[in-house]
Amino acid sequence: MNKKVVRISVFFALISACAFAQKKGVVLPVVNELDEVVISDSKFALPKEKSGKVIVKITADDLKKRPGQSIAQVLSTVAGVEINGNQSRNGKDLGVFIRGGRGHQVLILIDGVPVTDASGISLSYDLRLLAADQVQSIEVMKGAASTLYGSGAATGVINITLKKAAKNAIAGNVYMNVGTQTAAKDKDYSAQDFNQGFSFNGKSDKFNYFASLNSTETSGISEAKPALDTENFEADSFSRINSVVKFGFTPNKKLALDFFANYDKIKNEFDSGSFADNPDNFATSEQYRVGFSPKYKYTNGEIVLNSSANVMDRALFNYGSFSYYKSRSINADLFNKYSILPELFVVTGAQFQFHEMSNKSDYVDLPKELAKFNMIDPYTTVVYNSDFGFNFNAGLRYTIHSKFGNNWVFNLNPSYSIPNTPIKLLASYSTAFIAPSLYQLYSSYGDVNLSPEKDKTLEAGFEAELFNKKLTLTSIAFLRDEVDAIGFDLVTYKYFSVSGVNKARGIETMFSYQLNSRIKWNANYTFTEMERQSRILNPKHKVNTGLDIQATERLAFSATYQFVSDRYTEYSTYGPAPDYETIINSEILKDYQLVNANIRYVVIKNRLNVFASAENILNKDFVEARGFSTRGRNFKLGLNINL
Repeated sequence: MNKKVVRISVFFALISACAFAQKKGVVLPVVNELDEVVISDSKFALPKEKSGKVIVKITADDLKKRPGQSIAQVLSTVAGVEINGNQSRNGKDLGVFIRGGRGHQVLILIDGVPVTDASGISLSYDLRLLAADQVQSIEVMKGAASTLYGSGAATGVINITLKKAAKNAIAGNVYMNVGTQTAAKDKDYSAQDFNQGFSFNGKSDKFNYFASLNSTETSGISEAKPALDTENFEADSFSRINSVVKFGFTPNKKLALDFFANYDKIKNEFDSGSFADNPDNFATSEQYRVGFSPKYKYTNGEIVLNSSANVMDRALFNYGSFSYYKSRSINADLFNKYSILPELFVVTGAQFQFHEMSNKSDYVDLPKELAKFNMIDPYTTVVYNSDFGFNFNAGLRYTIHSKFGNNWVFNLNPSYSIPNTPIKLLASYSTAFIAPSLYQLYSSYGDVNLSPEKDKTLEAGFEAELFNKKLTLTSIAFLRDEVDAIGFDLVTYKYFSVSGVNKARGIETMFSYQLNSRIKWNANYTFTEMERQSRILNPKHKVNTGLDIQATERLAFSATYQFVSDRYTEYSTYGPAPDYETIINSEILKDYQLVNANIRYVVIKNRLNVFASAENILNKDFVEARGFSTRGRNFKLGLNINL
């Protein structure tokens, strides 16, 4: 789809919407979200105080306070989460780390359905494919969750909920924002970052629908950073199209049928690596996803089927030739909640997953008939919530893997709210099974003899609500042992199983204080200590803090501060001819600090909002990944219209 057409369409929609916003009419009601309800640790809605897991919920209201930011930027402010690449130029590949774990240990869900690229290095999802303006809320559950979600959920689950139909018969939304895209040493503050889109939706007694289209185009910064100030690298562009359609049918109060389809495409120019410009390299990714999720409620429970299929097409033009990747994944997860007693329910289910990939280039011909596997996983979880403060969640999962045989994982998660005190104690012990990805097994860098990784995670801590719940304090300590951790050898350029036990340990502390009805202060601190390859690019210390001020009924202001400590990294170079011996180098990347702020104003209540934001206000020149550019001081302006 031509992105200029999308931009023009949005422009005319904005004009129409502005005219409509001036007219008197029925004001759209604000949808009231369930307070402190989470679903990640049982797959069903559960009051947060009944959960024994550390779950951070980023609500729709929270996202409104972060206008113009990407999902990666938002997630990187969560305690225990590091998204490497989120401070680089828009379009930089992203590394997702939770509690020091790498991408293959983090599972991402969209509307409860696992998303992945089976041809990707770690079978993980590319967050660059996601438009923040299409997201309603996010839950981040930290700790092993393989009993409910299977292979890949070893350090955490990121459950992203996309926007859906409002309560009106017809409703819509149009938005546009424009920003700069410049590095700290540059002085070009021209418009280089454009994001626009619209959605329309509606709901009746039995039907609901939602459709959305988003377009993003960015330039202005080179992916690689020049080694010398005298060098001038060309800017690398990034563009993205996102479309999603949802349709729901509820023939009666017991049955709900939900369908979705989405198409996402990105085109991304990239360079040849650290300090190495390349004006020709580019990559494209196209994702097609469809799914069906029926739900049936009966007297004592509910049955749910989450099913989806996705195809990913990727093409890379690198060093003068093309590489083509194609993958296909199928997921079907059927589960049932049965309430034995008001305080006791059981979740039983079975999940089927199939993944295949192919890769073709001038040097590789990997057929899909070779690179594929499937998993069938029956599982059960028991949840007990007493009326005297004790809660218990226990689960068991049996994975039948077509390549790696049979594996058991389990979870024990007690919690206790001490009577007559504001304190809740948390603890859990979980195991996880992580199968190597198809890329790690069958690509030219892979090893078909890799062993699956097996993790054990122990965590304990507390939550406290003080001063009539104005102050919330959470502190959790964790210890994770990884056996047969999957690493990458910079000499042989092959994936391998790390011998012995790879350990990760740390402490997460989160703080929230509602000073009054208009001012709220949030802060978190993460200490993470790791061994071997898992410490690469992971900060030992990380601090986030933010202040939200509702100055008037219409005017709001937010400011955030982030500190990221020194990080360890490794890279390879080559010795002189004729041997060209591989030399492994290490480097400590210096710590950095960022200050961001935004101001928001309601021009017409429930209709028209505008915002202005500034990132890296102090214009710090820092390193996120060795040899790659980062953003300096940048500005963004935007508006949002509800129809």
